Amino acid sequence: MARIDAEDIRRIALSLPETEEKEAWSMPTFRVAGKMYITVPDDETSFAVRCPRHERTELIAAEPEKFWVPPHEAGSAWVRVRLAALEDLEELRDILVDSWKQAAPERLLDAFHDRASG
Repeated sequence: MARIDAEDIRRIALSLPETEEKEAWSMPTFRVAGKMYITVPDDETSFAVRCPRHERTELIAAEPEKFWVPPHEAGSAWVRVRLAALEDLEELRDILVDSWKQAAPERLLDAFHDRASG
């Protein structure tokens, strides 16, 4: 299988409703309705997504080779994901969609849910 990279993140993120790419802190970030939900740090070996802290602790405990949090982000509701540890593009998409859902306004969630189930 081809290695998953930052271009895969970009392609999937931009396919989600009303997502915009905007550079911040010298790295690509992706936002929906102005709310950031993905960042891709400059080395592009990992990316960060929104993740409620209680879920984040469980994720890191279950798969520490995949999920982690740098010390300066410990107080945030974000988690880092190592690209090399992902199983496939479907897993990447699931993680990105989950983060998008946490940032998207209600009107987009309803439309997205209808489209996904229809």
